[in-house]
Amino acid sequence: MKSSYELAMERLSKQAPSAKVTTAQKAQLADLDSLYKSKIADREILVKGQLKKAAEKGDAEAYVQLEKQLVSDRKTLNAEMEEKKECVRQGKG
Repeated sequence: MKSSYELAMERLSKQAPSAKVTTAQKAQLADLDSLYKSKIADREILVKGQLKKAAEKGDAEAYVQLEKQLVSDRKTLNAEMEEKKECVRQGKG
């Protein structure tokens, strides 16, 4: 007897069969991961330096603003990466 999870997965695969990713696409996806991880790390280093300066000055408002900026930058870069990865998966990239 199949579990409800197995039945749900069968229905899902019938509705939207998963696409096969080629070796070249896997390489492109890995490159995108690497590129965007480095972009995020670069941004974090820059903003964390600014956060340290704001903390040293005691500027709480600037510190909070920089934290919000860092979170926003991460979200933006992750969304951009996922968009490009989806293009690769669909064969458009």
